[in-house]
Amino acid sequence: MTLKQDQLASSIERALRERFSRGFHDPRITGLITITTVKVTQDLKFADVGISVFPAEKQGLTMHGLEAAAKHIRREIMDEVRSRSMPEVRFVADNSLKKQAGIMNALDKIKHDDTTKPTWGATAGEAQADDATTQPSDGKDA
Repeated sequence: MTLKQDQLASSIERALRERFSRGFHDPRITGLITITTVKVTQDLKFADVGISVFPAEKQGLTMHGLEAAAKHIRREIMDEVRSRSMPEVRFVADNSLKKQAGIMNALDKIKHDDTTKPTWGATAGEAQADDATTQPSDGKDA
């Protein structure tokens, strides 16, 4: 992206975050809505906004409500975005946060499973006791 695209995307994201923090009157738009990315096309005509919705069951209906309200949202944020022409806002479902959360849960489960299993052929207490008795002594008491 060029500098102009980056600056425009940043100002659109800031304005959208402020607008989303006020909430919506549309009953379709519910759940925890997170703006993950804002990408402006090279011709500055479109701004693709990545949206993540939690819980996942509400994502379809929320995306439908946001798509229906896109022109209204564009008009509301136009004053905050200082640009000669305001790009058309398109909302896109972004599942990357859900994938990251799934990976983190899997890693936590693996970590938890590893800490509860004893070492080979010994219980955890025996393994620690063996480590303490096999360490070389330098003749000094600790």
